[in-house]
Amino acid sequence: MNVYILTWLSFLSIFFQPEKPKVLIIGDSISIGYFPFVKEALKDKGVLYHNAGNAQSSTNGTNRIKNWLGEEHWDVIQFNWGLWDIAYRLPALTGTGVLDKNKGKLTTPPEEYKANMEKLIAELEKTGAKLIFVNTSYVPRNEPGRHFADAKKYNRIAEKLARRHGVTITDLYKPSVKIHAELGLGTDNVHYSMEGYKKLSNYVTHGLANAMSLEN
Repeated sequence: MNVYILTWLSFLSIFFQPEKPKVLIIGDSISIGYFPFVKEALKDKGVLYHNAGNAQSSTNGTNRIKNWLGEEHWDVIQFNWGLWDIAYRLPALTGTGVLDKNKGKLTTPPEEYKANMEKLIAELEKTGAKLIFVNTSYVPRNEPGRHFADAKKYNRIAEKLARRHGVTITDLYKPSVKIHAELGLGTDNVHYSMEGYKKLSNYVTHGLANAMSLEN
């Protein structure tokens, strides 16, 4: 094959490259923290977006899910609700209220969380996208507004629903226990250092990469 033909084929390949899958990540501040690392790791494999702002509680999700999905065709959607749902807060005139697991009110009781997640999964299924649920990360025992055991309790609720609907599950809870011990922002804080978010991103990246491979 001569140089002219090779050059022409190379030129044509620019216009006939397959479109990269579009990926939507919906989640709270933990997902906001690891998203830049995931986006960078998968930039050659897909086009990644995060919902605008913090997805907060599952109730907030049911109110805003249609806006986040928009009219876009999504190939893969990763979602998580839970960390806000298990928060106990004191009433506040403005904002979200002060975290207080002893005197505050639980944001979303278990049965309400289950019902919300059923609605959210049903709405996400309508998109035809490959769905991935990322479970809630570790809650340290001294966190002021959340009980340590509730993260695992609510994860069990969501994971049971996910399995029933054939939704893939990325386990972030187990690795987050060790990562938080090394790179968390303290025994009273659910968040991480940048290096901590980078380590969390490895597990999310792996799950998304597998999903995108199935789409291609």
